[in-house]
Amino acid sequence: MPLSYHLKFRKSIIFPKHRGWAKNSLINLISSTIGNVIDLDSKIATMKKTSLKAFPEIKLAKLQTLQTGNDCAVHAIVAATELLTDVKLDPAEIIAEINSIWWQGRFYRLMPKSAITPPLQVRLVRYLAKKHGLPLTAKLLHLSPDVLRATAEAENIASLVTIYWWFNQSPKIYYRDQPKNYNREEGAGGHTMLFAAYDPEHYSGELHTPWGFINSWVTAGTGLFWMEDKIFRNSWSIPIPRWGNNATVIISHEGGTQF
Repeated sequence: MPLSYHLKFRKSIIFPKHRGWAKNSLINLISSTIGNVIDLDSKIATMKKTSLKAFPEIKLAKLQTLQTGNDCAVHAIVAATELLTDVKLDPAEIIAEINSIWWQGRFYRLMPKSAITPPLQVRLVRYLAKKHGLPLTAKLLHLSPDVLRATAEAENIASLVTIYWWFNQSPKIYYRDQPKNYNREEGAGGHTMLFAAYDPEHYSGELHTPWGFINSWVTAGTGLFWMEDKIFRNSWSIPIPRWGNNATVIISHEGGTQF
């Protein structure tokens, strides 16, 4: 399965501990659409099934486009853009452009055809918004799983998450309710997806898989891709400075609350 990152990690690397969540950065943004600021904690605590714009799984799945290279972040950004603005960008055109302009010193990925890290995802969203006149902005935050889950309640934001894994430890990702694991990478790597739904009653086969994502491993399709709670939390929280530690690229529609 093609992935967004093919990174050559050394197992001996030790990363500094994460310094805490940026929860307060989203308080005003989320509260504008799910209630008063002082009620956010109780909203998070009691939240059950939720999805972007309260769309059903089949509708969210239609935003998925199939990646053919190391470009899952582009596909996630395209899906978020369509969700928030109804504008459908062409992933192939974006990929060709950012590969080309890299040689001009305009960097939106590490190298041509290489990874697009969370900080570069922010730059790419802002570039595309300016180029196409889209009312979007982006910011990199580090969120707790509960706050990430709460973002699906907001009408004007979309959250890109990047998961990572070490050698022979790729996290399992399932399609719809099927028990088949679609992530069988043997090397170290990473993958970016658009967080789409949380369903505490969702199962893939007999496995409890509550976290749902718009993913670039199918064109449209009939469902989302899902992960188990512990596996998602562990792969999302790997302590890579700036790139990891629950890194979340928040894409916001400027017609809503700013952050």
